[in-house]
Amino acid sequence: MSTNRRHFLKAAAAGSAVAATGTGLSLDAPLIAQDNDAKLRLASIGVGGSRGRYNRGGSIARAASKFANMIAVCDVDDLHAEEFNQEFGGKLAKYRDYREMLEKEQPQVVTIGTPDHWHVPIAIAALRSGADVYCEKPLTLTIDEGKQIRAVVEETGRVFQVGTQQRSSKDLFLTAIAMVHSGRLGDNVNAYVAIGGAPGDGPFESTAAPADLDWNLWVGPAPEAEYCEERRRMFRWYFEYSGGKMTDWGAHHIDIAQWALAPGEDGPTRIKGTGQFPSSVPSDLDWAAFLDGEISLPNAYNTATKFSIDLKYDNGSLISVNDRYTRESENIDFPNGILFEGDKGRIFVNRGKLQGSPVDNLTENDKAELNEYIVELCHGKNPGNHMGNFFECIEDRGKPISDVWSHHRTMTSCHLCNIALMTGRELNWDPKQEMFIGDDEANKLLSRKSRDFG
Repeated sequence: MSTNRRHFLKAAAAGSAVAATGTGLSLDAPLIAQDNDAKLRLASIGVGGSRGRYNRGGSIARAASKFANMIAVCDVDDLHAEEFNQEFGGKLAKYRDYREMLEKEQPQVVTIGTPDHWHVPIAIAALRSGADVYCEKPLTLTIDEGKQIRAVVEETGRVFQVGTQQRSSKDLFLTAIAMVHSGRLGDNVNAYVAIGGAPGDGPFESTAAPADLDWNLWVGPAPEAEYCEERRRMFRWYFEYSGGKMTDWGAHHIDIAQWALAPGEDGPTRIKGTGQFPSSVPSDLDWAAFLDGEISLPNAYNTATKFSIDLKYDNGSLISVNDRYTRESENIDFPNGILFEGDKGRIFVNRGKLQGSPVDNLTENDKAELNEYIVELCHGKNPGNHMGNFFECIEDRGKPISDVWSHHRTMTSCHLCNIALMTGRELNWDPKQEMFIGDDEANKLLSRKSRDFG
């Protein structure tokens, strides 16, 4: 019997006990006092403008405001802050600098919806201020940042939830994980992931920054750069601020695949693949010097446009990460999703469907068994409401469904994929020591210098 199968049977039994005793708060019940004077004080950093036109910060802030009392908004764009403020009757305290806001307002809960390169610095400051934190994904810009934020969560003991909502998708992703763990696909299960490619447009013309935007603070710890709308709006396609599709959709699908195939592993040990970068990226680029801000590239997108990378684990599992997955011999072709394949069958899952013969063959008893196990995957809580899970954990000081430890492992795998593309060779990774074996050049890419922005 496989390790996953034994774990499934043990956990399903525990899940039955949870269901029988009613342990865990229902998300249909009030999680905190409904009197505004008794609610937790909530502040949101990075709200993205009306309809989240620059990022999802406004969406997560609004979701959090259903559970707590919104007292302050912080955004480097004054227009965005005021638009958000008006949604709350114009009563919020407004700030440009998160440090000033944390000091003056002392919120108990903070949501972070800034561009990716600001996630960890702001999260660390919020945690150390005493707040529980919900941060959009991808959490980290580098592997070293993951180690930093993990240490601070452990140091402070605060509740920290990452916005990987697929972890709360019971009927799709959680069921797929439970099916893999229960042995319904047999042994020797591998995952084939497609997350889409990134655009390679540019160069773009620099312009003056809008008057109501503090562009220097937006850039923050990243290398100095002139303003252009593409750099701000499409920051995910710049390595200075993000990691392309690898850390965007990879933060979702690689996360689910790794949770299903290697829940007891610290991470992959071998990484190998090929890919393409935009024409603005020279083949001999010194990536460490570029990411440290010592050399520059044209003002154009620079993350990988196409890729196919294999992550191999010591338990024998393989996760294949692709911009698009195609297997012509079996007429398999998909741009986004996860194909789990074992020696007894295969299933496909994305945000629209979970399908395959093993799904079709589930009995009502099978579904009940899977549902019991899913409760255990969620640390004894009912899945479905990702923000609700965060506030439930604030209430009982439990472990959230998307915690810093598991997300750091996921983001490590995403960063490993990008580093394999940058170096252009197979890499050997020590997941316990969190460093490459015998590869000084690759180890230089584990961290970056931070700019002194005043």
